[in-house]
Amino acid sequence: MIEEYHFGSITINGKTYNHDVEVRWTGEVLKWWRGESHVIDVDDVKRAIGESPDTIIIGTGELGVARVTEAAQKAIKLKGIELIIDITEQATKTFNIIKGESEKEEGRQRKVIGLFHLTC
Repeated sequence: MIEEYHFGSITINGKTYNHDVEVRWTGEVLKWWRGESHVIDVDDVKRAIGESPDTIIIGTGELGVARVTEAAQKAIKLKGIELIIDITEQATKTFNIIKGESEKEEGRQRKVIGLFHLTC
């Protein structure tokens, strides 16, 4: 699904994006805006939480400069959603692994959302 990530760009299903993205287990890719460039707070994750995923993966940028606030982490975990935070390169790999494993499982597809900051 996520084919490539480089500083400032990500290629998903053959299409390259040059802005931060929200990637859903369904294959949908949305523009991801945040209130502050390098702070990820509750308002920045509300849309993803509203989809009731099993897992949210947050990519904090190439160097991990973006910081996920305690309040955002708590809001995700209070809904019973697994949270994974990592630098974006590793976060995209984790997203692909979870999505791939989910597709192989019989029965229910695991709902995973990736929120990826593409710079810093």
